[in-house]
Amino acid sequence: MSLSLLFLLSTGITRAQSVPTPKEHFGFNIGDNYQLATYSQTEAYFKKLAATSNRTKLVDMGRTEEGRTQWMLVVSSPDNIAKLDHYRKISQLLAHAEDITDEQARALAAEGKAVIWIDGGLHATETVGAHQLIETAYTLTSRKDAETMRILDNTIILLVHANPDGQELVSNWYMREAKPEKRSLNSLPRLYEKYAGHDNNRDFFMANLKETQNMNRQLYIEWLPQIMYNHHQAGPAGSVVAGAPYRDPFNYVFDPLLMTSLDAVGAAMINRLNVEGKPGYTQRTGSTFSTWYNGGLRTTTYFHNIIGLLTEIIGSPTPSEVPLVPQRLIPDGATPNPVTPQKWYFRQSIDYSISLNYAVLNYATRYRDELLYNIYKMGRNSIERGSKDYWGLSPKRIDAINTAYQNDQKKNAAARGSQALSTEAPGGAFRQGGVPVKYFDSIMKDRATRDPRGFILPADQSDFPTATKFINALVRTGVLVHKATADFTINGKKYPAGSYVVKTNQAFRPHVLDMFEPQDHPNDFRYPGGPPVAPYDAAGWTLAYLMGVEFDRLTEDFDGPFQRVPYGELQQPAAQPAKASAGYVLNSAANNSFLVVNDLLKAGAPVFRTKEGGNGYAAGSFFVPAGGKAKGIIEKGAAEYGITSATIAKRPAGLKPVKQLRIALWDTYGGSMPSGWLRFLFEQFHFDADVIYPPTIDSGGLSAKYDVIVFVGGAIPAAGGEGGGRFGGGGFGGPQNDSIPDEFRGRRGRITADKSVPELKKFLEAGGQVVTIGSSTSLAYHLKLPVRNALVEMVNGEEQRLPNEKYYIPGSVLRASIDSTQKATWGLPTACDIYFDASPVFTLSPDALAKGTVKPLVWFTNGKPLRSGWAWGQAYLQGGVTAFEAQVGKGKLYAFGPEITFRAQTHGTFKMLFNQLIGVAE
Repeated sequence: MSLSLLFLLSTGITRAQSVPTPKEHFGFNIGDNYQLATYSQTEAYFKKLAATSNRTKLVDMGRTEEGRTQWMLVVSSPDNIAKLDHYRKISQLLAHAEDITDEQARALAAEGKAVIWIDGGLHATETVGAHQLIETAYTLTSRKDAETMRILDNTIILLVHANPDGQELVSNWYMREAKPEKRSLNSLPRLYEKYAGHDNNRDFFMANLKETQNMNRQLYIEWLPQIMYNHHQAGPAGSVVAGAPYRDPFNYVFDPLLMTSLDAVGAAMINRLNVEGKPGYTQRTGSTFSTWYNGGLRTTTYFHNIIGLLTEIIGSPTPSEVPLVPQRLIPDGATPNPVTPQKWYFRQSIDYSISLNYAVLNYATRYRDELLYNIYKMGRNSIERGSKDYWGLSPKRIDAINTAYQNDQKKNAAARGSQALSTEAPGGAFRQGGVPVKYFDSIMKDRATRDPRGFILPADQSDFPTATKFINALVRTGVLVHKATADFTINGKKYPAGSYVVKTNQAFRPHVLDMFEPQDHPNDFRYPGGPPVAPYDAAGWTLAYLMGVEFDRLTEDFDGPFQRVPYGELQQPAAQPAKASAGYVLNSAANNSFLVVNDLLKAGAPVFRTKEGGNGYAAGSFFVPAGGKAKGIIEKGAAEYGITSATIAKRPAGLKPVKQLRIALWDTYGGSMPSGWLRFLFEQFHFDADVIYPPTIDSGGLSAKYDVIVFVGGAIPAAGGEGGGRFGGGGFGGPQNDSIPDEFRGRRGRITADKSVPELKKFLEAGGQVVTIGSSTSLAYHLKLPVRNALVEMVNGEEQRLPNEKYYIPGSVLRASIDSTQKATWGLPTACDIYFDASPVFTLSPDALAKGTVKPLVWFTNGKPLRSGWAWGQAYLQGGVTAFEAQVGKGKLYAFGPEITFRAQTHGTFKMLFNQLIGVAE
């Protein structure tokens, strides 16, 4: 052996032996009572590990929303670390499943290393997550036992901090008390992610947030792991941890191999805990978590053939209790090894988490080649399904089969003059023998109902910049996109160069379908005639619908002058700047026009609105006179924001001057997620706004400071049992004691009927505008406007809200009609898709309608508005108004029942808000 080799080996041993323990770095052991590490301390520790261990590589994923570096610590054997690029390429090749044979895939699987993602800290108040990540990093870089060494040889572990800003805020908040027993995670003064708070785990198909973008790039562009493990809190009462496998329904676009793989890994996790004598793991119906929803850090991975794991564990730096929940003490399939009531300590949760991490890593080690080959197989299956006629199974198609059979039964019975014998058993199932196969063939071989082969997004649509944002959401999640290099014609329709094409013959076909096609949630009830089982988060979210994207769905194979967009390459919606004569026209149908208008107004350039549309431009479009500062801003709008401006030789008649408004946005102590998302939107579209809190409203004098005040869902309390919607009402208020720092005390309090509403009424009567969204539309009831709840029935002579057994619409996409001639809805089509989540629906007074003091803006024309999701009893919506404007003195109240700015995803309805934020002279 050479001296140089001996030196390298001895150096490597020295590095491995000098890995600092957490106590040496932090001053306490991870899991000690009343102790939390900040992100600054964690970042420094990860840097020490990278400097002292040859098992690591520290990767800068990008900046957070608050400007911190978001790190990923890659851990594996030294040999694997030296060949990371090679193994990453193998992972990419197998996940994309393109241009390789089964034989080549098996060879790559035999050569490759299983890539396992383990994250922590996404929800910062769930403090186990970030701290188990620290302990896992130390364990994997310091231990030398046979299992750890086998794991390092066979896997590449991506340890990802999911929310640096949140850990810094929460840990500092907890540790601010000198006396440990006084430390508490309660009463955090603001959101633990700058804009989204807890909703940061609902951003992963949209990727608005920088942290999401950083993680998505590693997940779907760079590494494409075979397993990802997302740590959360807290487990259901009476358990320790909830985990895989999860309850039904699962999303029907998944490959079945994904679901059985979840079962296998889940079994490895619970088995390990049982071997180690750690009770309290619950699964399936033991918790509320499912695999239906897309958009979470864990759940979006399913649509990419990745085995996504979630655990929700109990535990806090402050000791707690496992409560007595008697029904959980009976062992069953959900909880085979119950935990008994006891005192619970933070370190126990850390120990459980390490055991679960090792269970996953040990599984990946033992089934390394199988995991690698299986992700290829699922991708290959997707490519094949997208390359031929295919019909996916879903509740609507099965209902169609049942309906076709039952209709024939009725016809046969009528022909015979008697009741036909039914093979249907109670509950909708069929007795032994089933129904004739021809009914399956009539639905599942009907060429008119085939799954799509692809989608075309024309470049000449009215809001192509928003369509490009949709394309970028797909690109950020690893979807393969093509762009037309020349004009082309398909099925007699001509498309311009620059149009985008998304085909379904790709590995991530499940995600493509989920973004373009409706979600078909089953009618899920606890028992026949009983209450519905709420979906985990949403039932429907089809992003192309919510963003108002125009696209054509093709069921035959097609081709054209299409250029492949490299994976991960974001698209820029550049347009050619117009040469002005009299001036420029910016289409109000394009959201980015409002951004450009805001820039123009801030620069002092004159802007006007046209009442009538024409020549491809919608009503309320913007006219900008040529000259001055306009030219440079218009050119920037074309180059950076894709806004096409038309030039006209003559100034239009009937123009109304536009002005900036003084905008206020409600928020509350602790932070409102809907308000945070709206802050994000205001910044993206260059609206200036003050964030105000209940004390500012209660102090009065609002007209002297603001022209328009916006209240998102959750701000205004319900009035007399009315209101409703996703976010309840009344805000959080915050602690009413002196335990919080002075800088946050002015945020305390709630919107109240006796103090806040009278001031809002004064503001309106003086000429102000108030925009209410979701449950905050209950302000209309507080003001005693001539509107009432449309979703009621008469019971014993009294009006009562419809029960869930009759009417139930969780988060879903509905189609609504719009009066686009009104200023409030300029730029919108006469019908659009809205995000509806138990949202308010109104009946307007006929007298007020006749007088014009209340005007409907958005309503349901028919009783079948569901586009995507689940709408039980949707017929009750027919004729109901879900948005209106009302005159209140000299001012106006705008009430939008749907979530028109939901999670900054619903671009198709942003203009319902934006129109109210641009002043137009009457």
